[in-house]
Amino acid sequence: MVSNSRLESKAIYSFENIYNLDGRVMRKVAKRIPHKISKVFTIFETANNMERAGADIIHLELGRPSFDTPSHIKEATKVAIDQGYVHYDEFLGLLEFREVLAEKLKRDNRISVDPNCEILVTAGITQGAFAAIMALIDEGDEVLVFHPGYTPHEAKVRFAGGIPVPVVLKERDCYTLDPSAIEKRITSKTRMIIFVNPSNPLGRVFSEKEVSALADIAIKHDLLVLTDEVYEYILYDNHKHHSIAALPEMKDRTISLFAFTKAYAMDGWRLGYVAASKELMEHVQKVTMLSTTHTNVFIQKGAIEAVRGSQECVKEMVKEDKRRRDLAVKKLNKIEGIRCARPEGAIYAFPNVSEIDFSSERIAEYLLTEAHVASVPGTAYGEGEGHLRICFGAVTYKRLESALDRIGAALMKFK
Repeated sequence: MVSNSRLESKAIYSFENIYNLDGRVMRKVAKRIPHKISKVFTIFETANNMERAGADIIHLELGRPSFDTPSHIKEATKVAIDQGYVHYDEFLGLLEFREVLAEKLKRDNRISVDPNCEILVTAGITQGAFAAIMALIDEGDEVLVFHPGYTPHEAKVRFAGGIPVPVVLKERDCYTLDPSAIEKRITSKTRMIIFVNPSNPLGRVFSEKEVSALADIAIKHDLLVLTDEVYEYILYDNHKHHSIAALPEMKDRTISLFAFTKAYAMDGWRLGYVAASKELMEHVQKVTMLSTTHTNVFIQKGAIEAVRGSQECVKEMVKEDKRRRDLAVKKLNKIEGIRCARPEGAIYAFPNVSEIDFSSERIAEYLLTEAHVASVPGTAYGEGEGHLRICFGAVTYKRLESALDRIGAALMKFK
C-alpha cells in the first residue's frame, strides 16, 4: 500500500496553531481559548502525579469537601433511577425541583421567583456562570471583579470577549468592600459586577451594609450583578449571609448562582441553579440549550431530598469545618513568618506568608515537593501575592493537623 505522507504526518501543537512537521499551519485554534488553565488544577494534576508515584500527598489545594454525600440524598437518587427518571425532561429542570428551589430561595434568601420561568438548573455554578456571562457580556464590555478573588469567573469574561477590571480589596482593611474604590473603576463600558459571597479565597462574609452599598452602586450606574453564593450555608461565629437580589430594585438586575457542591458535599454531582428575572433568564437558557440542553434528571430528584429533608447533616458538616478552621488558624499563626486571619465563612484560610523571602508560587512549590502538602499561591486569585490558599475543608481533622505540622517543619528548613 502506498502511504500518504500528508495524511500520516504528525502534528505539533502550540497555543495558537497546529503545525505539520514541515511547519505549515494545519488549523488555527480559536483565539478565545485561554493559553493557561487555572493554577489550582495545574497543582492538583502535579500532586496527583506525585501521588501515583508513591508520595503521601495531603491535598489542601482543591475546594473539595472531605465529607461523603449524606445517605438520604443518595438513596433518593437511587430510587429515582429505579422509578425511571432516566429520560429527557424540561429544559429548565424538573418543575418539582424548581418549585422546591423557589420555596428555598424565598425562605433562606428572601428572593421571590417564579419557578416556571425564573430558575434554571445547571451542571454546577460553573455552567451557570458561563451561560450568564456568554448571554450578557459582549466584546469590549468591562466587568468589575474583586481581588483577591475567584479568577475562573474572570476567564469566562475573557472567553466572551469582555474585559475583567479588578477592584483590589485591602488586607489592612480586612478586605472590606470600599464603595469609593469600586466607583473609581466604573467607566462607560462597565456592564457587570461579579460578586462571590462568602468569598473564595478570603473567607470573608460580606456584611449587610457592604452588600447594600454594592447594590446602591449597581442601581446608580445601571449595572448587572452576577453573584456566586455557593458557600451560603458555610458560616461561622454567627455571621449572616445576605443575598443581594433580595434588596429593593436588585432582582431584575441580578443573576444569582447557587449549588449543592459545598454545603451538601455534592461536588462530584455537578448540580447548581440560576435564579434571575424572566427577561434575563430566557437569554441565559439559550446558552445552556447550545451546550447541555438540560441537566441530569435523576440527580435532581436526589437534590429535592437535600432541600426538603433534614438539614442536620449540613449543620454537622459546618460544625466540623469550624473545628478545622480553628485548628488551621491556631497552627498557622504559630509558624514563624505566617499570620492568618480567621475566616468568617467558606472552607479556606488565606494566610499571609510575605515575611518569608520568596514568592508565594515558590513557597507553594516547595511545600508540595518538600512537605508533600498541596496548596495554592495567592497569585492564582489575582492580587494575592504574599499569600497561600489552604482548603481546610478538604481533609479530615487528623490529616489537616498532619499537613500543618509538615508545613511548619518544612518552612523552618526553607529559611
